[in-house]
Amino acid sequence: MRKIAAVTTSRADFAALYWPLHDLVSHPGVDLKIIALGAHLSPEFGSTIREIEQAGFRVDARIECLLSSDTDVGMAKTIGLATLSLADCLGEMRPDLLLVTADRYEMLAPASVALALRIPVAHIEGGEISEGAIDDAVRNALTKLSHVHFTSTELARARVIAMGEEEWRVHRTGAPSLDHLRRGPLLSREQLEQRLAIDLSVPTALVTYHPATIARDTTREADALFTALQAVPVQLLFCYPNADAGSRALIERIESFLCDRSQGRVFVNLEPLVYWSLLPHVEFLLGNSSSGIIEAASFALPAVNVGIRQQGRERGRNVLDAEPDAASIRDRIQTARSEAFRQSLKGMANPYGDGCASQRIVAALTSLPLGEELLMKRARAIE
Repeated sequence: MRKIAAVTTSRADFAALYWPLHDLVSHPGVDLKIIALGAHLSPEFGSTIREIEQAGFRVDARIECLLSSDTDVGMAKTIGLATLSLADCLGEMRPDLLLVTADRYEMLAPASVALALRIPVAHIEGGEISEGAIDDAVRNALTKLSHVHFTSTELARARVIAMGEEEWRVHRTGAPSLDHLRRGPLLSREQLEQRLAIDLSVPTALVTYHPATIARDTTREADALFTALQAVPVQLLFCYPNADAGSRALIERIESFLCDRSQGRVFVNLEPLVYWSLLPHVEFLLGNSSSGIIEAASFALPAVNVGIRQQGRERGRNVLDAEPDAASIRDRIQTARSEAFRQSLKGMANPYGDGCASQRIVAALTSLPLGEELLMKRARAIE
């Protein structure tokens, strides 16, 4: 039996991890351990650890580390608290492999602890770019701390190899979040309306906007966003931002904005299935979330991407990039709502995969060599 520990910190990475976890827990050769930390345990961000358990998974370790803070100092201290607790947790658990995903700053803690404990790390979604957030540096740091890599695209795989990783360690699998769209039945419009108490017969947009954490003022683009939204004549469904510096200021801004608007709602947390199910029923997605680039493409859904956060990330032709300027945002929204643009997206391919990532990831995790052969990375020759 291979003991594989998976770390999840938020609704976003659990959405990506769901199908790999589902396939690992049912694999006869795997003893899966799940470690939940960060925003999962925070009532302020929806106590999303309950979603893990409601999905049928057992949480083997709960790491309290998220400070009730809205600053970069709070983020830095969260990494430290997580490191201290994970040292004890992983020191006792001693898995054969540690599975981490994407680019959340909290993921630096489990990867660093695993390095000291000589536990090999497998990383999902390395090699991508998001220049307007510290996620970009976190993602690259996780790549160098990891021993096996599962990338979403061929270009991402090439970037990981260009960072010096041996080719046999780097697998192009696709983004596992897309497996939801192939394997999990999505909710109907009627089910969504009943579950969320909304009316989707009216024109609706989904707004997912996070702090741009590379900036000193992480919410500096928000003025342009909310100014542009004042003139948008559709129902607006907001999702809470990530637990980053500036998130509380954004939450207050959203709630204040909706006080003066008859058509709109804010959701503390939308379960992954609910979120993906909404995409076919909205006119467009607006904000700076990777979901507008990765998942929206599978629905040929227009996505207006605002500002610097996702700068540099590969995108399909459904993405309309807007400057953090109200006029630019309004212009892109007008294009997104046009029938001509929507028609132009028919038949588009999603560069992030085909919805079969999980089976590729699990096949690799259950057949990789363990021990020193996996731990000892060899430098690639410089050409």
